[in-house]
Amino acid sequence: MDGGGQYTPRTVGEVFRDFEGRRAGMIKALTTDVEEFYRQCDPEKENLCLYGSPNEKWEVNLPAEEVPPELPEPALGINFARDGMQEKDWLSLVAVHSDAWLLAVAFYFGARFGFNKADRKNLFTMINDLPTIFEVVTGAVKKQTKEKISVSNHSSSKSKSGSKGRGSDSGKHTRTIQAKDEDEVVDGGEEEEHGDTLCGACGENYASDEFWICCDVCEKWFHGKCVKITPARAEHIKQYKCPSCSNKRVRT
Repeated sequence: MDGGGQYTPRTVGEVFRDFEGRRAGMIKALTTDVEEFYRQCDPEKENLCLYGSPNEKWEVNLPAEEVPPELPEPALGINFARDGMQEKDWLSLVAVHSDAWLLAVAFYFGARFGFNKADRKNLFTMINDLPTIFEVVTGAVKKQTKEKISVSNHSSSKSKSGSKGRGSDSGKHTRTIQAKDEDEVVDGGEEEEHGDTLCGACGENYASDEFWICCDVCEKWFHGKCVKITPARAEHIKQYKCPSCSNKRVRT
């Protein structure tokens, strides 16, 4: 099972886009859709695998029956370890195996369609420029998770979102970064400050032309569009919890 339909990538660019789509789907499973992913990985079921599709969807299912399979198979039996580990450790383990599977699929296509040394190097470079799923899930490459950044520390054009504290209730505010206007000069210091920040949902890097919001529980940053939060809605949120933190409950 490849979960990716009938299309088969044949060029370096096509293989990389296939990689990006599968990666995005698996990141969703381990972050924004983590509650549903956890539920589907029932240890009482048979050996299950996590698949990512080129269309950015994910699926938990049994491994392919044909031998050898059409594509390399992901780690088998991820559901068996679910209740025997801390949730964050289990998710990290699944993330590591997911990274390995993505590389296997990408270079399977490379071998199948005769990529030469330059093609393989180019493909790896493109892949290596993206953070791994493990890095996204664990926040390993995020440098500013301990920082307390409020909108009031940014330019006046972004101060409105930070005005949620009223009267004596002026403590903790939801941290957001507003998209800059097209005619606004980009602050190089701000770009450098947030340049290594990754969206906790899609894994992409910070960009000054997009609206971002920070979870006040896990302190991960997210594109507003990835968690369906608009700047207008953020104005009314005193403490923001991302989908993963909102869905957390005691596991037994």
